[in-house]
Amino acid sequence: MSNVEKVTFNNSTSRAFSKTVKKRVNEYFEENNLSKHANLQMVVKTIVLLTLYFGSYALIMSGQLSLGAMWGLTFLMGVGMAGIGFSVSHDALHGAYSSNKYINRALGFTFDLLGANGYIWKITHNIIHHTYTNIHGHDEDLEVAEFIRLSPHSEFKTIHRIQHILAFFAYSLATFFWVFIKDYKYFLQDDIGPYKNKTHPTSEWVILFVTKAIYYTYMLALPMLFLDITWIHLLIGFTTLHITAGLILGIIFQLAHVVEGTDHPVPDEENMIDEHWMIHEMVTTNNFGRDNKALCWFVGGLNFQIEHHLFPRICSVHYPAISHIVEKTAKEHDIPYNHHDTFFGAVASHYRTLKKFGDPDYSYSEARA
Repeated sequence: MSNVEKVTFNNSTSRAFSKTVKKRVNEYFEENNLSKHANLQMVVKTIVLLTLYFGSYALIMSGQLSLGAMWGLTFLMGVGMAGIGFSVSHDALHGAYSSNKYINRALGFTFDLLGANGYIWKITHNIIHHTYTNIHGHDEDLEVAEFIRLSPHSEFKTIHRIQHILAFFAYSLATFFWVFIKDYKYFLQDDIGPYKNKTHPTSEWVILFVTKAIYYTYMLALPMLFLDITWIHLLIGFTTLHITAGLILGIIFQLAHVVEGTDHPVPDEENMIDEHWMIHEMVTTNNFGRDNKALCWFVGGLNFQIEHHLFPRICSVHYPAISHIVEKTAKEHDIPYNHHDTFFGAVASHYRTLKKFGDPDYSYSEARA
């Protein structure tokens, strides 16, 4: 059995916000006779994104296109891969896509078909990140690479001085890391975040190796067997796909928490965060580009990360609507509602935050005072 070094939250305080925002969001769905899960719009988006990825793959495997055309389609596959991760896999793995657990389970396997592992994602993201958001030593999303310092409380290293440049290269390699290293690493290591001596069911080991084999087969073996290409052509296409997907995924997820205005709290001597968990999520999370409908469609509402963290089991298609409820309630209770008006404004804020955390003279405590 594994044990967890728990950081606790003082949920006896600021309960009014929690109760009010939950009540109002529930009333929104009840009064409008809406399901909290996927609607027709979400189903159509799922079909479009799956078609973009697997349709592009099928065209490449047809062998009827020029090398240039096939290369262009690997870029579209990268875009499709990121979109599926944002809009389909993410909702399904949170149990938000459908009220039917079998549908969530089936759609969750789209994550595995993209080369990652849904089981590990649910541990590191759904459980650890969503519980311990921006808490150094617990939130696994802050551990991108040794040369990237995403928390002001992590150890400073000289290389962090140029992390505002290195970070975006690291993000572009994110899905490479998932496909070939990350999942195996987490399965083999004893500790994952606060989990100590973590063990994994035999069935999940089997799923890991089977789905990885399927991915390596259709992405690497079959193209070499059936297409008139060299291994260099395959490497260029495979790299294009993953750099595209990795950069998109890496940037979008960092804009939610590692930007100006978001908090990086430290537990007290009793390992407690002295605020309600929902307040903690509000102060550590950021929205961006809320009026950008194209962005919202593509990233699965993850530019509404505040709503996602408060209500992870509500399908992302509903986040724009309930964001008005959350923002209004936050203002009434004098709670920050962090947001950037535009996507590029959030990217600039993330860049500046990387520079700050890479400055050895920067003091987080002084900046927050």
